[in-house]
Amino acid sequence: MNFTAEQLNANYDKFLSYIDKHITGPRAEMLKKLYTDHAERIMLMPAASIDHHHGTFPGGYVDHVIRVMDCALKLKTLWTEAGASINYTDEELVFAAMNHDLGKIGTEEAEQYQPNESEWHRKNQGKIYKHNPVNPFMPVPDRSLFLLQQRGIQVSLNEFLGIKLHDGLYDEANRPYYISHSKESKLRTNLPILLHHADHMASRIEYEIWENNQEGTTNTKPKYESKKATMAESLSDTQKGELMDVFNNLFK
Repeated sequence: MNFTAEQLNANYDKFLSYIDKHITGPRAEMLKKLYTDHAERIMLMPAASIDHHHGTFPGGYVDHVIRVMDCALKLKTLWTEAGASINYTDEELVFAAMNHDLGKIGTEEAEQYQPNESEWHRKNQGKIYKHNPVNPFMPVPDRSLFLLQQRGIQVSLNEFLGIKLHDGLYDEANRPYYISHSKESKLRTNLPILLHHADHMASRIEYEIWENNQEGTTNTKPKYESKKATMAESLSDTQKGELMDVFNNLFK
C-alpha cells in the first residue's frame, strides 16, 4: 500500500485524536508528547518487517494501530451484547490498544525498523525492513511497557495485562495467564482476550489487503494448468508413446 503525504498526515492526526477522545487526566498530554516527539518516525514506520506480515510499508504502523483500536471498540459492543462481563473501561481498552505495539518504535534514541539494503533478502525472503542492531533485544510488549514507564505514564493493571498479553498464545510466555487450572489464577479481566482478538482481526485484514494487491494471486489455477500443459508439450512423440504403454500395462 502506498500512502500519499496527505494520507500519512491524515492518518497520524486521526491516530492522535483517539487520545483527545478517550484518554483523560495528565497522562493524556504525556502520551501525546511521547507520540509528537517521535512524530516523523511514527508517521512513516511500518508495522512489521516482512512483506506478507501486516503493514509492511511506510505508514503501516499508524494504519494498523487505528484498525486495532476500531476493532477493539466494535468487539467490546459485541461482547456486551453477548452478555460478557465488561470489567474494564473504554479508556483502558483504547489505551491498551493504542500502545500495544508501542515497542515497535524502538528506543527514545533510535528507530527499530530500517530499510533492508539487501535486494536478495527483499526479493527472495520478503524482508523489506531489518531491525536496528543498535537497539537491545526486547519483546515488543516489554518494550512498550518500558517506554511508557520511562515517560512516567501511569498504566492500570488492566492496561498492563492487555499490552503484555496481546499476542495471546502466539507468545509462549503468555501461557500461564491464558491456560489456568484454578479459579484463582484465571484472568480477572476480559481486556487481554478482547485485545488479542482485535489485533488478530486487524492483522488478518491487513494480510488480505496485501494479498489482494499482489499480481497473479487472485487466480492461481490457470498458472498450474499452464504449467501442466507446458510439461506435456515438452514431451516427444516417443516419450508420449512410452508413457502410454506404461499406463496401459498398469491398468489393463
